[in-house]
Amino acid sequence: MTMDTKNGSGRTTGRGIGLAAVRGLALALVSLPGAVLCFCLSLVSIALIPIGVGIVTTPYVLTGVRAFANSRRVLAAEWGGVRIPPAYRPLPEDANPWARTFGMLRDPATWRDLRWLPVDMTAGFVTAMLPAVLLLYPLEGFALAIGLWRVFPDGYWYGFVPVTGQASAFGAAALGLVLLFLAHFLTPRLLGVHFRLTRAVLGSDQGELAERVRVLTETRRDAVDTSAAELRRIERDLHDGAQARLVAVGMDLGTIEALLDKDPARAKELIAQARKSSVEALTELRELVRGIHPPVLAERGLGDAVRALALRLPVATEVSVDLPGRAEAPVESAAYFAVSEVLTNAVKHSDADRIWVDLHRTDGMLRATVTDNGKGGAVIGAGSGLAGVERRLGTFDGVLAVSSPVGGPTMVTMEIPCA
Repeated sequence: MTMDTKNGSGRTTGRGIGLAAVRGLALALVSLPGAVLCFCLSLVSIALIPIGVGIVTTPYVLTGVRAFANSRRVLAAEWGGVRIPPAYRPLPEDANPWARTFGMLRDPATWRDLRWLPVDMTAGFVTAMLPAVLLLYPLEGFALAIGLWRVFPDGYWYGFVPVTGQASAFGAAALGLVLLFLAHFLTPRLLGVHFRLTRAVLGSDQGELAERVRVLTETRRDAVDTSAAELRRIERDLHDGAQARLVAVGMDLGTIEALLDKDPARAKELIAQARKSSVEALTELRELVRGIHPPVLAERGLGDAVRALALRLPVATEVSVDLPGRAEAPVESAAYFAVSEVLTNAVKHSDADRIWVDLHRTDGMLRATVTDNGKGGAVIGAGSGLAGVERRLGTFDGVLAVSSPVGGPTMVTMEIPCA
């Protein structure tokens, strides 16, 4: 029993080392060209502002930089357990290109992103590549020991070992064995170093408290505005829908009372009409209540509420839920309506024929991911619908990240802190 447990632990550790190496290699191969491209486009676009071209291009370029930085924030949380909350200042939805350009350039978070890009393409690339190098480089030493040294008649340096014959090749293998032993302990930690470096540059500096106060003030204002708009919508729906029907029912009942003895046939028609109006009013009230707080969400929780939501969609939707318990009611409500908005956007704009929803909780965060196989091209911006989702999540210190290359697929990831 004890031996099996140890073997299982060794296999788990081996998988962890291999996974860290693969993730680091993938991160290095993607981050280097991505960081170089974002940095060069940003420099060119900002340099073109004086002649007017940059006024148009800079908002789009900086939005791409933010998406690139947000994708790294998501990976830092998922792969390294490192939280890097974004602190971008919201822009007015009706802002013109001039206001959007200089609004972004006045945002300290924008300059943190731009400072991070050269760090990511240099030190970030090295720290991401090290886990794979530390795991794969020993293989070269072993290959030299089994005869690869003969390919190099003039000798070959493996690390600090000059390989000129079989004896020195065994020395290279010994060095490779030492490196492999170090990889057992250092590979997962080196990937964590990469994400901590990312947090050191992307995270807020000594003005973090002031930035935090500013973000809380803005998210509170957004929450108040959203609540006021929601109350106006409820009032309008009640006035134009259920209230009007109930008034009509009351008038019909008065007419029925007057006609009951004089014209029973007409009274029966009005009774049927009143019954129909009451059923329609009840249906509208139920829809209104579902829009405020779905009963299934209150009774059965977020997972079942999202499953019920998926059943009403015209697109095939698969829901995966791994939630050990119930979150606070406000958090569940925010997550539900955020997922609902993202699903609505996917159905309306993505041309997808399949959607996947994943809900799970990890490290004190409720994470919801919505993926579709549509045409892609989704961005967080004015009028996109995702900006409203970002504001809704911001009220709870939540994070929204979007990966949506042209041609698809689109993946929208939402995180909300929860107990």
